[in-house]
Amino acid sequence: MQIETINTHSYDDQNPGTSGLRKKVKIFQQPGYLENFVQAIFDSLEDFSGKTLVLGGDGRYFNRTAIQSIIKIAAANGFGELIIGQGGLLSTPAASNIIRKYKAFGGLVLSASHNPGGPNEDFGIKYNVSNGGPAPEKYTHAFFKRSQVIDSYKIAVMEDVDLDQLGTQQLDGMTIKIIDPVSDYAELMQSLFDFDLLKQSIGSGYITLLFDAMSAITGPYAKRILVDLLGASPNSVINAEPLEDFGGHHPDPNLAHAHELAEAMFSDDAPTFGAASDGDGDRNMITGKQIFVTPSDSLAIMAANAHLIPAYAKGLAGVARSMPTSQAVDRVAAKYNIPCFETPTGWKFFGNLLDAGKITLCGEESFGTGSDHVREKDGVWAALFWLNLIAVKRQSVAEIVHEHWQTFGRDIYSRHDYEAVDATIAKGIVEHLCGQLPILPGQHFGEYEISFADEFSYTDPVDGSVSSNQGVRIGFTNGSRIVFRLSGTGTVGATLRIYLERFEPDTTKHNQDAQTALADLIDLAEQLCEVKKRTGRTEPDVVT
Repeated sequence: MQIETINTHSYDDQNPGTSGLRKKVKIFQQPGYLENFVQAIFDSLEDFSGKTLVLGGDGRYFNRTAIQSIIKIAAANGFGELIIGQGGLLSTPAASNIIRKYKAFGGLVLSASHNPGGPNEDFGIKYNVSNGGPAPEKYTHAFFKRSQVIDSYKIAVMEDVDLDQLGTQQLDGMTIKIIDPVSDYAELMQSLFDFDLLKQSIGSGYITLLFDAMSAITGPYAKRILVDLLGASPNSVINAEPLEDFGGHHPDPNLAHAHELAEAMFSDDAPTFGAASDGDGDRNMITGKQIFVTPSDSLAIMAANAHLIPAYAKGLAGVARSMPTSQAVDRVAAKYNIPCFETPTGWKFFGNLLDAGKITLCGEESFGTGSDHVREKDGVWAALFWLNLIAVKRQSVAEIVHEHWQTFGRDIYSRHDYEAVDATIAKGIVEHLCGQLPILPGQHFGEYEISFADEFSYTDPVDGSVSSNQGVRIGFTNGSRIVFRLSGTGTVGATLRIYLERFEPDTTKHNQDAQTALADLIDLAEQLCEVKKRTGRTEPDVVT
């Protein structure tokens, strides 16, 4: 194998965020930009010579081009085997499963998740370690440090690989396996859920469903599982073909962007169940006829009913949620006397807890839910969990949700996103908030009294690592909360996310509109952070 060493210059903006490096496509197309970052990853890893690397992505624009470059760099750096999804496609949870199933050294997942795709939109790359989960911070810090001083990369001189032909190819001592991206994942789902019951429930018409793949990666997965294996109508999966620009969709499964699904589920002839997933297949939105299930409620309901699902019938070791996620799952954990962990945002923080056997289920308010079956959140898995729940309980989605609220109370919850805020203004907002923290406890704002105000810091109970500056928390004596956090998933400016939560134990008040019920907290959040005043905006870009 002929290997070339290409001289390059470093870029100063290759610091991975919570889910890898995400930038505009045009930034990745700069000479050596992708190659530098991949080489920086390989330079930071140890003892991978001759070992297996998994490679695939969500099919967005630049996916195929990037994969061809990565194949050549991986070959030059001594990997012995590459496992690649056909067409360069792998959903993020499917990639995690393949890393785990075939005991790979790790994997590179090419995705910018729920961000838009296309020549003028976003691209991303992240490294997943041998447990199938995103690289922990000790890795990502090393990648960034190396990227700042890198001056060359190694690349094999070879023809492009045919990504569409299934099978094994031998290339000068390296094996390349092009695999069906769906089969291993579908097999895993069959081992977790009662497919016989689901097939009967769908075949009898008891369950009707609609899954919106948003022209992203989960289309082939949903068609294989829901249609081919479970017998749902082919019309049950919409926007099923993965497109490089997601068909112009913003592939973020929420009521604002999954509008086709939302319109169908709130119509008079809505099906029993609706779900959507995102660009790379790790997020989910759950709906029923005339009802939207918040991700925080979904996690809590799944935890409360997990014993009804075959894979979780023996009970849960524990649960975990990201800090901004509502405290609904905490109430379930308290009732069942199991541990509940509060972590920073970012799935990698759940990995240690899962590997140590401390938790079985975990989730984030940003439409991500998962379990110990992989080390990523998983959109199709969440939909199947809910379908299995409906089939076992013989209840509608609305009935399941209302029964849960009657038992545990309702955490009325909403998230307000201010997107693409000027970075300097965003930094000023956080500094303004942090400056108030020492004097806020004990202050009264109408019916609300602040019990604590802090900047969240997390000490990992498994390895002792500390993650600081993870968001500002304002807690009230009545159990309500406001959380402020700058998101690391965007590519332009900064996104300020404001999370609002009010606990309502009174069953007669459970059907309130969230924005109405949270109106006082919404006003108080502006009083504390001044985002509208400082940006000149009149309302958030997205309300979920």
